[in-house]
Amino acid sequence: MISETSDATTNFHPTNSSIASAPKAVVLILSYNGKELLEDSIRTYLTSEYPNFEVAVIDNGSKDGTADYMRETWPNVKLIFMPENKGYSGGFIVGLKVAFGEMGADYVLITNNDVIADSKALPSLIRAAQTDPMIGFVTGKVYYAEDPNRLQTVGYFPHPIRWKAGHIGHREIDNGQHDQPAYREFIDDIYMLTTKEVYAKEPGYDPLFFLQCEQYDWQARAMRHGFKCYYTPDAKIWHKESMTIGKTSPMKAYHDSRNQLLVHMRNRPADKFKKFFWWYLPQRIMRGSFQALKSRDGKKFNAIWRGFFDAMKWGRQNKKLTFKHFV
Repeated sequence: MISETSDATTNFHPTNSSIASAPKAVVLILSYNGKELLEDSIRTYLTSEYPNFEVAVIDNGSKDGTADYMRETWPNVKLIFMPENKGYSGGFIVGLKVAFGEMGADYVLITNNDVIADSKALPSLIRAAQTDPMIGFVTGKVYYAEDPNRLQTVGYFPHPIRWKAGHIGHREIDNGQHDQPAYREFIDDIYMLTTKEVYAKEPGYDPLFFLQCEQYDWQARAMRHGFKCYYTPDAKIWHKESMTIGKTSPMKAYHDSRNQLLVHMRNRPADKFKKFFWWYLPQRIMRGSFQALKSRDGKKFNAIWRGFFDAMKWGRQNKKLTFKHFV
C-alpha cells in the first residue's frame, strides 16, 4: 500500500478558531475501477460546510488509471493506493486505519464513489453523533440519483427472525414522512459516519466479508459494547446504486447468500440462528436459485448455492455451528 497525503481543499475559508474547535473528520471514499464516478463524489464532498475535514480516496486495486487520475486532477485530496483489490471490507480496513491513525480523525465518513453529497451532510451527521456518546454509526437520507426525490433508504427495519429486514422508506417519494431523527437497529453504509470510540472497541470491517453485509457484522459486534445506530433527516446524498458490481451479478449473489448466514452464526445465539436458518433456506436460497433457473442464469444459480455451502463449511470449521443451531 502507498499512501499519499495532502490537505483537502474546500470552497470556503473557515477561520483558524473554527477549525481548532471542531473535531477532525475524514471523508473516506472507496473506489474500484470507478474513475468516471469520482468527479461527482469528490467535488460535492469538498463543498461540505463542516470546518475541519479532509477527503481521502482509496484506490482499491483499480485497473482504469484511477491513481493517475487522482494525482493529476485532485492533487489536494489524499490518495490511499492499494495495488490489489481487497474487496469492499479490505479496502476500508486499510482506509480506516489510515484515517483514524496518521490522519488523526475523530470521525470518519465511510462512503461510496457513486454518490452525490449535499453540503450539509457531513456537519449534520457529526451533530447527530454528538447528541449521545453511545451513538457509534450515523446515516441520513439516501435518494436515487436518477429520481432525486425518491428515497432508497433511511435505515433498516428490525425483524424478530431476520434481525435486519428491508430498507425503511424504500422507493418512497420524500414528503417529509421520515423527518424525525431516530435510533435504528441497523443502517446502510452507502454513507455512514463512525467514531473513533467505536473503532477503538471494534476496529472496523472484518476481511471475512469481501463485500455485502460487512457493515451489518460490524454494527452487530459494536452492539456488544452498547453502541447504537442513528438516523438524521438533515443529511442527504444521492446514490447511483450498484455501479461497481451490478445489481444482479453472480458475485453479489454469492456474497448475499453466504454473508447473511455468517453474520447470524457469528453474532447470534443458537436458538435465534435456528429460526433464521429455517426461514432463510426456503425464502432466500431455494427461491433465489429457482428464479435463477427460471431465467436460465446458471452462473447465478451456482453462486447462490456455492455461497450457502461455503457459509456452512466456515461455520463447521470455526465451531460456530452445533446440533442446537438446527434442531
